Amino acid sequence: MEFSFDKEKNKEKIEIFRMFVEQNKEDKGALMPVLQEAQIIFGYLPLEMLQMISKILFVPMSEIYGVATFYSQFSFIPKGDNIISICLGTACYVKGATIILEEIENQLGIKAGNTTPDLKFSIDSTRCLGDCSLAPVILINENVYAKVKKENVKEILQKYRDEV
Repeated sequence: MEFSFDKEKNKEKIEIFRMFVEQNKEDKGALMPVLQEAQIIFGYLPLEMLQMISKILFVPMSEIYGVATFYSQFSFIPKGDNIISICLGTACYVKGATIILEEIENQLGIKAGNTTPDLKFSIDSTRCLGDCSLAPVILINENVYAKVKKENVKEILQKYRDEV
């Protein structure tokens, strides 16, 4: 799935980011804080901002991608308004978390690691949410759903679909 970056809509953010890059371009190791700032401002790393970073810092795109793909904090796709984290740790896995994940993927029409075209949902898998006694567990934004069953998924997602 490809998302287009709206330069006009993000004009102010782009200018704020450009100033940040310019202010930090002489700092040793500037790439990491610049990438972090882009992630904070835009919610992901748009290609257009990576190209800007490359030009201002004189860093090849291959090096930028090398750093950005090494650290899990960075994303190349925008995150949805509702971030669904499915625990795939041992307890959740044993109690059917993969079935829950498959149902969420089917309901939303995307795979884990992706965002719906309307930017309403993103699916992430995680290794542990710290609620093993309540397995399988999913987290949507800050809301924990425990002992989730496949038949609960549609109703859970509907709460977030109905939000304005």
